[in-house]
Formats: sequence, C-alpha cells, structure tokens
Amino acid sequence: MAIAQLITPEKHDLGGFSVYRSLPQPARAMVGPFIFFDHLGPAVFPPGKGVDVRPHPHINLATVTYLFEGSLLHRDSLGVVQEILPGEVNWMTAGKGVVHSERSPDHFRTSESTLHALQIWIALPENYEEINPTFSHHPATDLPQWTTTGTAATLIAGDFQQYTSPVQTFSPMLYLSLLFTENSQFQLPAISEKENIERAVYSVTPGISINGNPLEPHQLAVLAPNEAITLSGRADAKCAVIGGKPLGRRTKYWNFVSSEPARIEQAKKDWQTFTTDPSLSQRFHPVNGETECIPLPKNAKAISSDTPVQPLS
Repeated sequence: MAIAQLITPEKHDLGGFSVYRSLPQPARAMVGPFIFFDHLGPAVFPPGKGVDVRPHPHINLATVTYLFEGSLLHRDSLGVVQEILPGEVNWMTAGKGVVHSERSPDHFRTSESTLHALQIWIALPENYEEINPTFSHHPATDLPQWTTTGTAATLIAGDFQQYTSPVQTFSPMLYLSLLFTENSQFQLPAISEKENIERAVYSVTPGISINGNPLEPHQLAVLAPNEAITLSGRADAKCAVIGGKPLGRRTKYWNFVSSEPARIEQAKKDWQTFTTDPSLSQRFHPVNGETECIPLPKNAKAISSDTPVQPLS
C-alpha cells in the first residue's frame, strides 16, 4: 500500500478566509522535520481588506512561506521588510527568538484580490535550535524548476535527484511544488526503511492521484516506505511533497517549538514580559512599523511529537 496514513486537516476560519491545518494533528505531529503545515485559501478579499497577522514570536524553528497567488508583506524584529510574490520563498530561521508580522501590502488592498499560499514550520536540529535568527528571500528564478512527463516541478527546499534548492536548510529534507497538465505524472523513487526518511503528499487542489488512487483535496497522505510512487493529476492540479529525516521528540506550544519543554516555558515568560513592557525584554525585540502584538493565548495546549502515530485503517 502506497499510503501509510491519511490526514484530514482541521479547518479554521480566520475572519474572511479559511486555513486548512494538516500538521500537527492528534494522529500525527510531524513528517520528518515538518511540524506545522497550513494551507491558506484561496481567499478572495474585497477592496480594502486583506491579511493582518500582528507581530508574534517564534523560537527553535524555521518558517517557510510559498505563494500560489497574491502577496504578503513580511516584517520582523531583525529589521527585514520583504514582500513575497507567487513562486518565491521566504525562509525565516527563528533560532533563539524572533518576532514578525504578516500583512497584505497596501497595493494589494486597492481592489478585489486573492491569496493562496502554503505556510510551513520546520523544526531545527538540537544543535541549531538556539542559533541567531536570520531571514532569507529567494525569487522564483533562483529555485530549481523542470518539467517531466508533463508535470512542472519546483524544488522549494532540500534535494531531489540531481537538483538542490539554494534555500539554506539545517537537516536533510524535501519540499516540492508540482503542477500537473492533463494526465501528466511525476515519479517518487522508493525509499527503504533503513534510510529513515518520511515523506508525504498534500493535495492543494482536486485532481491528484497516488498510484492511481484519488487523493481528496486538502488531504495529507503519508507515504509508505519501500514503494515507488507515481503521482498524477488533471490539468492545473497542484500538490506539494514534503519529507525528511525525523529529528526526535519536539514540543509545540502556540508559536513555539523546541526539543526542551522547559525552553517553551521560558519563551512563554519572555513573551509575557515583552507584551507588558518591550523595554524589559532581553529575548524578543519590536518590529519596526508595528505598534501592537498578539498576546500569549490563555488556553493553548502543548502537542508532543512522541504521540503514537495512528496507521491507516
């Protein structure tokens, strides 16, 4: 069986648009180093409206933003201001701590507009969790792109066959975006269990099949080892492929990820200090041009990656 586990995402309404969250879930918290997987939209905004995610913190992880349609403006406590457009990649390494906001730019709000994107968090290996935060932007022309059997492939991060993305990563991984034409295909070679690599396919749109079996939209299919995979799709169907080596136990609480639960508790205290008086904070810093932030939630629950995985029944 090509599919070891099927994950149906939770759907969240963020006020005017929907987000489908595939990771983490009670049935599975991670795929390789991937610990958070959000699919935004497609969301249609009327004139004057857009995304407004106020400043919030991260630790011990990297965030990756990839757009199919629309625009987002990233601002962070490093002083970076960067608009991202379709086909481009924003990679932010939070390390020991960073604060950022994401908003629709002003020019996006002048008329009706659409946003369609994937936002993913990647856990960092333990020896990189507390590195200094950094940000990198990669235009679409920098990313490896090729066409095979009618399918257009873009390597967002990691390695695949002879291709290597310029996006700096901290552990072996794969992050691919695939766009199909009518009856086109894409091959994923078999990986043995000894290689200890986890892989999954996410159906961004309808029309995706795995070894001839249809995959419903918004489903994340964790692939079984020891089997070659043939992905196929209808015209304009899209999917993403993620994977990599597991990193061991991680705890996620709100916007924090760490191998050490005590580090999560410290981050919670640090953010409470920051939101009370930013001048008293030594770990988090303000975002230029922003005057508000998201407070620490009162009822968030920690999720651990050592939760037993529920196999496909």
